[in-house]
Amino acid sequence: MKRISTLGLALGFAIAAAGSASAQVKFGMQGPITGSSASFGAQLKNGAEQAVADVNAAGGILGKKVELQFGDDAADPKQGVSVANKFAADGVKFVIGAFNSGVTIPSSEVYQENGILAITPASTNPTVTERKMWNIFRVCGRDDQQGQVAGAYIVKHFKNKKIAIVHDKTTYGKGLADETKKTINKSGIKEVLYEGVNTGEKDFSALVSKIKQSGADLVYWGGLYTEGGLVVRQMRDQGVKAPLMGGDGITADEFASVGGPGVEGTLMTYGPDARKNPAAAKAVEEFRAKKIEPEAYTLYSYAGVQVIKQAAEAANSLDPKKVAEKMHSGMVFKTVLGDLAFDKKGDITKLDYVMYVWKKDPSGKITYVECPGSDCTNVK
Repeated sequence: MKRISTLGLALGFAIAAAGSASAQVKFGMQGPITGSSASFGAQLKNGAEQAVADVNAAGGILGKKVELQFGDDAADPKQGVSVANKFAADGVKFVIGAFNSGVTIPSSEVYQENGILAITPASTNPTVTERKMWNIFRVCGRDDQQGQVAGAYIVKHFKNKKIAIVHDKTTYGKGLADETKKTINKSGIKEVLYEGVNTGEKDFSALVSKIKQSGADLVYWGGLYTEGGLVVRQMRDQGVKAPLMGGDGITADEFASVGGPGVEGTLMTYGPDARKNPAAAKAVEEFRAKKIEPEAYTLYSYAGVQVIKQAAEAANSLDPKKVAEKMHSGMVFKTVLGDLAFDKKGDITKLDYVMYVWKKDPSGKITYVECPGSDCTNVK
């Protein structure tokens, strides 16, 4: 029985007809368009919107124009399910999203029940693709991979130092923190502090006091940019100089806006900067012409649309299950992220994480810079 409810009909969906009013293939973009993660929602929206515009300008998919519909889940799992139900009721066949792992997991179950294929640009929790579902894919890496990269860096550069681990209790944040913890524990490093905080919290003075008392030389953060930025700001306010280290959840310039000057020196794991990939040059130029900087997951969202188009054309079908079969077949897709292929679970087949450090660029703006060879110790 298909699970379609009327929940979420008043969620403020924005519908963008990327082609004519009689568009014959419907795409949905799901993400946190509002709320504390809205910066990431904007990235997904910008990427999907530009990709659909480019697809339609080139004749659509199998001669059919694409209509793109936006669903705001506000990073909330229940609202995410409402978005999924609304998309199903509207006849959406392909979804780019969601962003948060804790939203993607329940939403993808609704999509599966309704024959909808979904590609998440950003949900990194391993559970997303470990449920033997035909319809869920991701163009990013996984936290068990990301945790290994982060943990290996800590083992190499902070071997005899004190490590504090803090997470935001979400599926993504705790999952990433635990994978990193697992990696350093295997190498004989035992963290001096392991704490969870609540999303939406503003006052971290008690946490910072614990960090200070622990004597931590590095604070590992599993969570998103808003709370992460506040933790750094309040650490510096209390005189804690230990650097923060985080994952892809802080890849937004708002991290520096929230955290202030103290975020300089923050370490971070994330995929290679897609803006520098030659395959992305044309798309990056299009974004910048519109005064949009395609940071973080913007190009990942764009790539999701590219994959669906190429798989549909290879299958000569817009049936999501036939498209999924092509995606699971090992076919190589040409995208703005470079060549991508998927395994039987729906994961990409290449390791997708390197090290970054937050520092001032020539203009004085603090942003993230990829570390050559993933060694951030000598980045000027």
